[in-house]
Amino acid sequence: MRRIGVVVNPIAGMGGRVGLKGTDGKVDEARDRGAEPRAPERARAALDALAETGAAVDVLAFGGPMGEDAARAAGFDPDVVGTPSGGGDGETTAADTRAAVRAFVERDADLILFVGGDGTAVDVAETLAERDSEIPILGVPAGVKIYSSVFAVRPREAGIVAASFDDVEAGEVNDVDEDAYRAQEVSTELRAIAKTPVAEERQASKQTGGGSVATLAEGVAEEVEPGVTYVLGPGGTVGAIKAELGFEGTPLGVDVWRADSEGGRDSGGAPPGDVVVRDGAAADIEAALGERNVVVVSPIGGQGFVFGRGNQQISPDVIRRSTVEIVATRAKLDGLDALRVDTGDPDLDDSLRGWHRVRVGRYERRLVDIE
Repeated sequence: MRRIGVVVNPIAGMGGRVGLKGTDGKVDEARDRGAEPRAPERARAALDALAETGAAVDVLAFGGPMGEDAARAAGFDPDVVGTPSGGGDGETTAADTRAAVRAFVERDADLILFVGGDGTAVDVAETLAERDSEIPILGVPAGVKIYSSVFAVRPREAGIVAASFDDVEAGEVNDVDEDAYRAQEVSTELRAIAKTPVAEERQASKQTGGGSVATLAEGVAEEVEPGVTYVLGPGGTVGAIKAELGFEGTPLGVDVWRADSEGGRDSGGAPPGDVVVRDGAAADIEAALGERNVVVVSPIGGQGFVFGRGNQQISPDVIRRSTVEIVATRAKLDGLDALRVDTGDPDLDDSLRGWHRVRVGRYERRLVDIE
């Protein structure tokens, strides 16, 4: 029987939908902006999938919202190995996560299934290293930025892999400075190497795709339609499109730009229009939508995520009310095995799967599958 230790960071990802680009040190602000916990429901999705496999597993869990609640809701009778320092009702901390991992080591767990983002992955991996333990780890993605390769591509896949994996390999645990990230700078640091299940359903480490995006950006700008509202995601590729539209965009945030109803070109050659939301949260973007909307996004290099990594501000409601245009350089697509989505809405994810025409140049498009 496989022994699986489950630990949940309940506040992971709360900052994403409200535009905070992370939750470290920003929990109160996230709540003030109306953020709701995201990790518990993703933990439940992973554990539901684990239960559905019918595999013989013994679940170890940290108390209350840090694993026990989700495990019981999924039908398990977990062995509770400890409780959060706040007793399960107050704030949980990184120290609680580390205490859970130490308890899993003492009980000879075969896998640690953790729910959170890169910061949680660091806590888990560093604690294992301190104990000279090679217990494999697998992350259920719930954070805003996820640059590590120890995560499954989506929560359900995490549960399935946890039940079925046969072998392990080394995986990178990376983290990014969230304060710098909010200031539009990405500086990743390799924090640890940890054992993780070998599985196609695991994501790759964040990589950067190369190549010029100038002609691609020109092609998008040339096809701007009068009166249409454009939701422009983060990243360098879409940033070039923002510049072609005549404004300096938010490199790691989501901006909304609306084309003038009369069309044409301004004196600088850019299509006329106005920025109606800059670095918006989900609620801001939803409120700014018009009758016709286009979401422009570029997949993350190396991982292939179109939605669900770093752009959670583009909510399921925004996606449903819009046409989606995916843009990427050929070099970026050549480095991907597939495109992926993780919107937090399984039905929407299903509707987005299939073949999509991805713009790779001024006029050229390539058919790429979202798996």
